[in-house]
Amino acid sequence: MMNELSDIAKQAMMQPQEAMMEIKPRKNSLYIGIPKESSFQENRIALTPLSVAVLVSNGHRVVIETGAGKGANFSDNDYSEQGAQIEYNKKEVFNADIIIKIGPPTADEIEMMKPCQVLFSTLQMASLKAESLEAMMKKKITALSYEYLRDEGGSLSVIRSMSEIVGATSILIAAEYLSNVFDGKGLMLGGITGVPPTEIVILGGGSVAEYAARTAIALGAEVKVFDTSIYRLRRLQNNIGSRVFTSVIQPLVLNKAITSCDVVIGALRANHGRSPCIVTEETVSKMKPNSVIIDVSIDQGGCFETSRITNHTHPVFRKYDVIHYCVPNIASRVARTATYALTNIFTPILVDIGDMGGIKNVIWEKQGVRNAIYLYQGHLTNLDLASRFNMPPKDLDLLIISHR
Repeated sequence: MMNELSDIAKQAMMQPQEAMMEIKPRKNSLYIGIPKESSFQENRIALTPLSVAVLVSNGHRVVIETGAGKGANFSDNDYSEQGAQIEYNKKEVFNADIIIKIGPPTADEIEMMKPCQVLFSTLQMASLKAESLEAMMKKKITALSYEYLRDEGGSLSVIRSMSEIVGATSILIAAEYLSNVFDGKGLMLGGITGVPPTEIVILGGGSVAEYAARTAIALGAEVKVFDTSIYRLRRLQNNIGSRVFTSVIQPLVLNKAITSCDVVIGALRANHGRSPCIVTEETVSKMKPNSVIIDVSIDQGGCFETSRITNHTHPVFRKYDVIHYCVPNIASRVARTATYALTNIFTPILVDIGDMGGIKNVIWEKQGVRNAIYLYQGHLTNLDLASRFNMPPKDLDLLIISHR
């Protein structure tokens, strides 16, 4: 009998044993600061009052610089009613543990930042200076870039949202400048019974082009889309769900379409560096008088030889009697809508940081957030930045493991 019990005990010892799971700290109370944007004509804000209410109800503290929401038509009172603390001193806002803003931090703002802070902002690599990057590295900042942030499906979530807004808005801008109010042709964008529709050419087959095409088709315009990629053209065709004129970029076909159309939307993007400039000055000079060019790619250099950067105060100029609209931050034109789109992305991430015990655990468990980190506790982890500034990059996964 004793031998039988001994055998049973031995078998029990050989069975897989239960392991105690690591219990991570939960429900950290976050201290979030939202400064007023200092970038020129940046009207967006990262969080709406209702998103602040969600964070406050989760036990987090939110401090907002006075007037930060004014550009998006959110008053200080809107935020204070939802539990935010309104601060008149920018330095006090930068005492928060997490800073969330739209534009990249200026040199003065980096100076106000405290060591080991977490920063959410755009990166704007084209205008980033090495001194700014080094200053954040010295302060051991952990920084997240909106341009690299991905959702569960792998899409660049912020880029996608802003592209949808920019695409639709670019067609509405074109409609304004075709009208008599802005000394245009006096055309209604689209068409009515018995009157030929407006002709619109869209350069590019990405998200901006897709939503520009959707809006133009809904208004009754005749749309032609050009891109270098058959895959992108096919995807756009499938996503829109209706037949649209599409063509790969062939100079003769493209020039004929541009010189005969009423509106050209430039939405070609480059993965690295300058956007391709495919429309020559000679082609622009042959366009019909009072035609409209909207160069959405102007922040990457533009698609047209005649383009130059404009702003919301003076958005257009004329060359060869063609109206050029070359404002780089079109989404700020509809800042309230853009803010709603952004806050839908940022609020869940901030809630996760609190619920999961800090940003380190969120970075480790969420691939989309990890993809957006370019500085981790002062270490450069973004390969594009490392290549541009000739700095040695660190492996983010190894950094997190070493600090766990």
